[in-house]
Amino acid sequence: MAPNLLVICVTAFIAVFFLLSLLAVVMRALIAVFPEKVTAGSDAAMIAAVTSAVAVAFPGTKLSKVEEIR
Repeated sequence: MAPNLLVICVTAFIAVFFLLSLLAVVMRALIAVFPEKVTAGSDAAMIAAVTSAVAVAFPGTKLSKVEEIR
């Protein structure tokens, strides 16, 4: 007897759901083990990116101050 297409699709869906759930748990564990380091101050690359984005969106403007809001 040939395999039913519906059974194949449901099995594939369950397998993908299981694998994605497993990856989510692994990522959550890695984030818990290696938390993000908080650095004070501004990054030069971030300021350059913000400046160029503002220059493209609003030509002729100048940024005087860039602050991170937490």
